[in-house]
Amino acid sequence: MKYLLDTQCWLWMCATPERLSRRVRSLLRSDEHDFYLSVASAWEIAIKYQLGRLSLPAAPREYVPSRIQQTAVLPLGITLSHVLRVGELPLHHRDPFDRLLVAQAFEEDMTLVSADRPLSAYNVRLIRA
Repeated sequence: MKYLLDTQCWLWMCATPERLSRRVRSLLRSDEHDFYLSVASAWEIAIKYQLGRLSLPAAPREYVPSRIQQTAVLPLGITLSHVLRVGELPLHHRDPFDRLLVAQAFEEDMTLVSADRPLSAYNVRLIRA
């Protein structure tokens, strides 16, 4: 199965995995699943870091690629179909990064892993982190 980690969950996975639910930690230990990090999440991390709203042990240019490799998470690029799907989503949630993750989960037939409760309004396959 394919899982798309939202930004917060991936950051928890890297730094404080105990914040993730037991179910998510169990899935992460399994070799049967593929986990993805959207380029949108890397973009969000870079922006929040630059604004001083996210503290990291290294700059995003170093931190994100090294942790992607360390966690064996696969990067997921942004495609035209992802972006266009965002425009079809109801406005349950205003965060553009989260809306793009929902669109990617739909378009790529993935389950979204998130602690963000409002995302459940989209009826996307969702596992609460």
